[in-house]
Amino acid sequence: MTELKEKIKARIATEGPLPVAHYMAQCLGDPDRGYYRTREPFGSEGDFITAPEVSQMFGELVGAACIAAFQALGEPEAFNLVELGPGRGTLMADLLRTASLRPGFIAAAQLNLVETSPRLRKIQQATLAGAPLKPAFHDAVEDIPEGPFILVANEFFDALPIHQFVRTPDGWQARVVGLDAGGELTFGAGTARIPDSDIPADFRNAPPGTILETQPAANAIAEGLGHRLARDGGAAIIIDYGYLKSATGDTLQALYRHAYDDVLAHPGEADLTAHVNFEALAGAALRGGAASHAFLTQGEFLLRSGLLERAGSLGTGKTHEEQEAIRDAVERLAAPAQMGDLFKVLALSSTPAPFPPFDSIP
Repeated sequence: MTELKEKIKARIATEGPLPVAHYMAQCLGDPDRGYYRTREPFGSEGDFITAPEVSQMFGELVGAACIAAFQALGEPEAFNLVELGPGRGTLMADLLRTASLRPGFIAAAQLNLVETSPRLRKIQQATLAGAPLKPAFHDAVEDIPEGPFILVANEFFDALPIHQFVRTPDGWQARVVGLDAGGELTFGAGTARIPDSDIPADFRNAPPGTILETQPAANAIAEGLGHRLARDGGAAIIIDYGYLKSATGDTLQALYRHAYDDVLAHPGEADLTAHVNFEALAGAALRGGAASHAFLTQGEFLLRSGLLERAGSLGTGKTHEEQEAIRDAVERLAAPAQMGDLFKVLALSSTPAPFPPFDSIP
């Protein structure tokens, strides 16, 4: 039993069942016991390993894409370099190492990190202590200073709270977290029926038991980015795991000590995420006024960006064991059966003009 679980159970006993989005938000962001407030999620000592932790090549190649975006924008004299949810700062440190090869990029950039956790901010500051740019920290995307920007978000949107709806014999109802007869957390259906007009037409007549997810928090941020891109100019590179076409299904999951866990088992001690609906995310950015480039898988993005060439360069003169480690990292990052196909990459920009490796508009 976690302390946060006791707190959530007491809240439900007083207020009634919680919508899934409220449960997810409290598990991750509770000011006293929330996962991102108290835990070290990243790396071998945490609960999961992100792509930047797998190899420096990931951040370096994201940096190359940022340089390409900078050039496509006409190399503005000043712009905001932004990362949403920077983790331990590893991606940005590797990105800036590549960006340092273009002095004009570094001279024009102002580094802005959107991070709500005071504990993670300290780690990011330490990681970037020797970087060519010093970060300014912000609590929200809206706090980023005005002006052109190049933004990176890796595994940011999957941690934003989602809403779930379940199809019952009486229609669609919100999926909630309540208490069973023994006082333990359990999933159920809310009492209020959801109007059919709130459900996408393709799914309104789904069979009972079907679960549908929506991501209003993620879509609101994407639409806001679209407005900013249309107004100020810039580009955004969004990398996350998810699906390209809206569909039904339950993707809410928990990771606890590098293994999947019951979503209700360890509130505050397990990471909760959901797969990102990239079709909805891109649609929201388009409504805001941005241009959306053709989706790539992470494998396609990295291979087009020169992953194999960078791996060869990095392995030159290294020991056999070090070269094997580099090959293993390439496999993990780009192989379809590993991160290569599960993770998708969405590029947004202020104009339809392509920039490598995003060379087409759908």
